[in-house]
Amino acid sequence: MDVASRRTPLILCLLLAAVCGSALGLGEDLDRPLIGAPGAPIRMVESDPGLKKVLDFAEERYNLGSNAMHIRRVSKIISATKQVVKGIRYTITVELSNTQCKKSSMLRTCDFYSEPQKLKTEVCLFEVWDIPWQGTSTLLKQKCQPAVELHPKVTNYVDNPPSASSPPLQDSVELLGQFKEFMVKYNKVYSSQEEADRRLRIFHQNLETAEKIQSLDQGSAEYGVTKFSDLTEEEFRSTILNPMLSQWTLHQTLKPAAPARDPAPASWDWREHGAVSTVKNQGMCGSCWAFSVIGNIEGQWFLKNGTLLSLSEQELVDCDRVDQACRGGLPSNAYEAIEKLGGLETETDYSYTGHKQGCDFTSGKVAAYINSSVALPKQEKEIAAWLAENGPVSVALNAFAMQFYRKGVSHPMRIFCNPWMIDHAVLLVGYGERKGVPFWAIKNSWGEDYGEQGYYYLYRGSNLCGINQMCSSAVIN
Repeated sequence: MDVASRRTPLILCLLLAAVCGSALGLGEDLDRPLIGAPGAPIRMVESDPGLKKVLDFAEERYNLGSNAMHIRRVSKIISATKQVVKGIRYTITVELSNTQCKKSSMLRTCDFYSEPQKLKTEVCLFEVWDIPWQGTSTLLKQKCQPAVELHPKVTNYVDNPPSASSPPLQDSVELLGQFKEFMVKYNKVYSSQEEADRRLRIFHQNLETAEKIQSLDQGSAEYGVTKFSDLTEEEFRSTILNPMLSQWTLHQTLKPAAPARDPAPASWDWREHGAVSTVKNQGMCGSCWAFSVIGNIEGQWFLKNGTLLSLSEQELVDCDRVDQACRGGLPSNAYEAIEKLGGLETETDYSYTGHKQGCDFTSGKVAAYINSSVALPKQEKEIAAWLAENGPVSVALNAFAMQFYRKGVSHPMRIFCNPWMIDHAVLLVGYGERKGVPFWAIKNSWGEDYGEQGYYYLYRGSNLCGINQMCSSAVIN
C-alpha cells in the first residue's frame, strides 16, 4: 500500500471506529466522542499533542521486545482513540515497517526500504495507559500480525505528497463511467454541479476503500460499489449506524433465555419455514434497532399464532420515549416500550416514514403483543441451537465490513472488527455452510438492493464482529 495515500479518507472503521474509520489516515473531523457518554473513547486527529508521544512510546516498546535486526517505525496510522480513565488510555492501530537502520545504529533519521519485500510490514494494535501528572506510561496490550498488501509502494516519508504527475480525477474516463452507472442504478440526483463533483471525489475515495477492504477480507465476500458509495464516513456513521449500541452502561439487563433442548442441527433457515417477512429499508435514519426487534417479534408471533405479520417500526421510532429514534436505540428499551404501549400495529396501519414524528399509536389497532424479553447465551453453538428451536434472533454487530459488501461470506480480520465496538442491529435468521465455510444468515434493513437481496452473510464460529454479544428475543406466551 502507498504510505503517502494514508491522507485519503477511507471508510474502513478498522478497529475502534466500527464501520467508519480511516484505513490509512485519521481524517480531519474525527476529534469527537465515538459514543457520546462521559469517559467514552474519542477519536484523535494527527495534530493531537499526545499522539506522537504515544506512537514514540509504542515504537520503542515494540523494538525493545522484537528480535528483528532492523528498527521498525510507524508507516501508517490506521486508527487512534483516547479515553480518560484515571489518566489517558490510548488505543492505536498502526502499520509498522522495517527501516534501513539496524538497532545498534545511533542514526536519528531512519528511512524505509524502497523494496517492498524488505519492509515486512505488520499491523499492530497497541493500548497504552498514560498518567501525565506522574510521568508514567504503561503498555497494556500489543497485538501484531502481518499486513496484507494490495499494491505495495513505499516512500521514505510518511507525509510524502501525491505525485504531481498523477492524472486529474476529471480525466479518468473509467471513473466517470462507473460514477454515471452508479447514479443511474441508484437513482442519484445532486442539487448542483459542485455537489456532483464532490460526490464524485467521495465515490473515488470509496472505490479505493472497497479495494482495501477486499484485500483484508479472509472469506469469500465481494466488496465494491453499493448504494452508499457516495457517502463520507461521517455521513454513513451518523445517518445509518447506531453508536448507542456500544454504550453498555445504558443497557438494561434482560433475564436469561432457557437453553435449547437439543443441539443445533447442521443448518437452519427460518426463511424456509415462513417466519421472516420481506426485507425492509430504514432509509437515512439510524433506526436499525427498531427493525431488528420488529423482525424478531414478527417471527415470534408467526411461531405462536401461525400468521406472519409485517409490524410497524415507525411506532417504535415515534413512541419509544427512551431511545433516540433516528439517532439510535437499544433493543432492550424497545421491548419494554412495546410492553408499556400494549402492543404493535401493522406496517399498513402505522407506515414507515424514516423520521421521528408524533406518536400516533392506537390501542384499538394492536395486531401483536409481547409479554417479556430474554437475553441469549454468548456461545455461538448455543445461539444456533436456540435460533433453530425458537425463531429469528435480534442481534447487533460491528458493521466494519458492511458499507461496501456485495455478496459472499464476509470474514474481516478480527483485529479490524472489534467485538465491543458494536454499531448496527440486525436479525439473525439462520446459519449454514458454503463450500465448507460456516456462516450466519443476517437480514439487514437497508433494502433488497443491498448485499444478497438485502442479506449479509458473516463467518460463523469465532464470535466475529461481536455477533454473539447482544442476542435477544421477545417472549410471547
